Amino acid sequence: MARKPLKRVAMTETLAKPAPKDWIFGISPYVPGKSATDDGRPLIKLSANENPLGTGAAARAALVAATADLATYPDPGATKLREAIGAVHGLDPARIIYGTGSDELLHIAASAYAGPGDEVLYVRYGFAVYDIAARRVGATPVIAPDKDYATDVDALLAAVTEKTKVVFLANPNNPTGTMTSREEIARLHAGLRPDILFVLDQAYAEYLDADEDDGGLELARTASNVFVTRTFSKIYGLAAERIGWGYASAEVIDILHRIRAPFNVTTAGQAAAIAAINDSAWVESSRTHNARWREWLAGEIAALSNHGLRVVPSKTNFLLILFDGKLTAEAAMKGLWEEGYATRWLPGQGLPNGLRITIGTKAQTRAVANKLRAMAEAA
Repeated sequence: MARKPLKRVAMTETLAKPAPKDWIFGISPYVPGKSATDDGRPLIKLSANENPLGTGAAARAALVAATADLATYPDPGATKLREAIGAVHGLDPARIIYGTGSDELLHIAASAYAGPGDEVLYVRYGFAVYDIAARRVGATPVIAPDKDYATDVDALLAAVTEKTKVVFLANPNNPTGTMTSREEIARLHAGLRPDILFVLDQAYAEYLDADEDDGGLELARTASNVFVTRTFSKIYGLAAERIGWGYASAEVIDILHRIRAPFNVTTAGQAAAIAAINDSAWVESSRTHNARWREWLAGEIAALSNHGLRVVPSKTNFLLILFDGKLTAEAAMKGLWEEGYATRWLPGQGLPNGLRITIGTKAQTRAVANKLRAMAEAA
């Protein structure tokens, strides 16, 4: 059969190109914490809230052992991982979902329940991913005012409209470190319509004492509109493996499974996470170290209040330090670069006077405090 002659393409057609959705242009890409100076010098990372003690021996051994078979896809249902999480937290494994970090779960929650014409609500100084997750699906991000860098439940509830479909709340919060009480979480949930998905991001929950639990998992056991997310990237020291998990009603989990990536948690990652969540001694030692040196560093910063430095009370593995004197947050960041440390300056999140600093080892924390004192006194 003779081929038909090719249609001549008009000049205007040759210049055409794929056009992204309009709302994509409103996204500011996520900028990870620095690990090197602008001229390429490596830095000790106190910018990403990783565990300064590293990874527990049990998790490291499990990960290495699981790399024996690299040619086979991982268990697509992460069955043993879900069972391990369920056993530790008293949860139904069938209602646990897993993701490439909790970030993937935050994104698919917005994808499943919001879109053009809808609103996604979160508090000012909330986690940067919330804005990206909302805009990625064409929803409108709505920001509720804070209360001295902490969550204001009344402001959140006042910002709810008929268009609100998802509410994101990190507790403890990132980048401020502040904590919302169990009573306030319950009050917020009670004030939301049942058709609004309440996403409670508990990435730092393992740093809390038992009596500080916000009750999120208990809410998710019975409420049809609560989705709690957690991560293995922080206290468990598995940031490199990118493993998160979440818990919600069977109906919500079913919907989220439909759009999560297949084979999204590696075989080695699953094995390491199982070992990590069962290594209670490592978790407790990491929590104890963090609490001790967080309190110590907060005290050192408080002693510099006459130089305009202030620390926001934190329940996480970092401190948000505010610079309202002669020493600026940007200058402090660069000064710590000279000392060999990367910290997180936050102008992109509306905090040009804020520096978020991960609690490091004893030596690192003392070095940071000494440098901040020297810079504040010299300013």
